[in-house]
Amino acid sequence: MKKTLVLTIGFFILAACVSTSAVRIGGDQKLPPVLWKDVAVYRSADQVPGPYREVALLIASGDSLLTTEGEMWKSLQKKAGKLGANGLILDATTEPKDGSKIVSALLWGGGPDRKGKAIAIFILPPEK
Repeated sequence: MKKTLVLTIGFFILAACVSTSAVRIGGDQKLPPVLWKDVAVYRSADQVPGPYREVALLIASGDSLLTTEGEMWKSLQKKAGKLGANGLILDATTEPKDGSKIVSALLWGGGPDRKGKAIAIFILPPEK
């Protein structure tokens, strides 16, 4: 009984996690890490306050029943910060349809993945 309970709790903890992967772009230059809270989020490239370099393409996914969009964006910010990016331009977010959420919950005990994409950027300091 205890083993089953531990395995069930472990499953839900793992399922609740948001996973973010990155593909580096724009060269091999390593940047020092940035705190995730200092990674600015922009809805479009037009909102970025100055010139920037693209650092990586980011893709986040997590169980739609156990995670929130906020957790997904925070995961994207953390990954961007680890790569030295100080900004994030949001791309597409896909939410599973209600029907697929219900079917997944009934068959597998979890929901289909919600996915988000973003471009991690390094905003260049202003020239003096």
